[in-house]
Amino acid sequence: MEEDDDFLTDRSRQRAVPSGRLSRLGTFGRLAGGVAGNVIGEGARRLAAGERPRVSDLVLTPGNAKRLADRLAHLRGAAMKMGQMISMDAGDLLPPELAEIMARLRDQAQHMPPGQLKTVLAKEWGKDWRRRFKRFGPTPVAAASIGQVHRAQTPDGRDLAIKIQYPGVAKSIDSDVDNVVTLLRISGLVPKELDLAPLLDEAKKQLHEEADYEREGAEMERFAQLLEGDDRYVVPRRDDEFTTPNVLAMSFIEGSPIEGIADEPQDVRNEVMTRLIELVLRELFEFGHMQTDPNFANYRYQADGGRLVLLDFGASRAVERHVSANYRNLLRALFAGDRDAVRQGAIDAGFLGPAAAEKHRALVDRMIDIVLREIGTPERFDFGDRAFVTTLAEMGQEMAEDRETWHVPPADMIFVQRKISGTALLAARLKAVVDIRALCAPYLEDVPQA
Repeated sequence: MEEDDDFLTDRSRQRAVPSGRLSRLGTFGRLAGGVAGNVIGEGARRLAAGERPRVSDLVLTPGNAKRLADRLAHLRGAAMKMGQMISMDAGDLLPPELAEIMARLRDQAQHMPPGQLKTVLAKEWGKDWRRRFKRFGPTPVAAASIGQVHRAQTPDGRDLAIKIQYPGVAKSIDSDVDNVVTLLRISGLVPKELDLAPLLDEAKKQLHEEADYEREGAEMERFAQLLEGDDRYVVPRRDDEFTTPNVLAMSFIEGSPIEGIADEPQDVRNEVMTRLIELVLRELFEFGHMQTDPNFANYRYQADGGRLVLLDFGASRAVERHVSANYRNLLRALFAGDRDAVRQGAIDAGFLGPAAAEKHRALVDRMIDIVLREIGTPERFDFGDRAFVTTLAEMGQEMAEDRETWHVPPADMIFVQRKISGTALLAARLKAVVDIRALCAPYLEDVPQA
């Protein structure tokens, strides 16, 4: 194997992952203690100034936001993943302070130092693993919440991307999720009365599935077969020789970050998002199976040929028939401009709780009217025009302040909506203009045509 500078990498981005239960618990303890200390100090300062601050105001200070993001980024694993999930799921609806925390988590991609990386690979492949490669890139080409990716080449010329899971991540999932939720409850952002148990159980289940790289390899193969023959999409293929439950080896595919096409001509941006939205619809209504993680890093673009590279299938899951049916009914009502049917469809799908729909009927109807006005026009939908989203967020915040009517949507719908919301967020980033009605029409019976 060729020399790789003894795994010298950018030390500023290296940080060992706490792998033991006690070390991870200690990190949460130091985080809680630091936040508490800041709360006491800030509270004393404001009280001395004659203010009567809320606990959430004291928790979500800029200093605490940075502390929380840094600690979760250090832990990686489920702790960091939950922060990223909240960020993608909520989009523009997060409070500004929490949005800042989650934005920092998306950007803080640290990776294992060389010593820890060598130890992990020796455990997975044996001490002589280097002999099995012609070259193994020392610096990760990508680093995320659960693992980091290296480029490698085998003696017979196979060019591979190798995703290596951080040590201790799988074993810490349950406790990490519980600890993050505890922090959110302490902050006052999540009411103590709200029963999150069903959603948390499902989140833990999915995170355990994402940490099983053999399962992800099988899901990657599933999507490669589903999209076989459609040269608009490219899916890596699993390399069985090097794949284990904690290492996923796959063919390396060149591509540029999807956000990079923001500077491309309008028609290129429109076409890319049309393909991605079409894929979401096929997953929802045709495949009955969806990759539910819309992280922008999971998409790459090949300018030469205009193909989309699809990555990271750990969050793939079946879409239950009743979920597809609820989305179909809701889309029919939206395109028909039927406010009552939209309201009922939102309740049936689980977006809206019956108590909130009854108590805040006038507000809900005003929000529906805004959505109908935006989506009901015969023109293509302009994702770059986000003014109405701000209005909806303000109206939604008014309803959210009534904690007696808070509602936890069903988990199977939340994961699907996560993909839909994240895709819309990317479309907004690219300022794409897409004919949504035309894309949906093949999957909806009796949809009025513009």
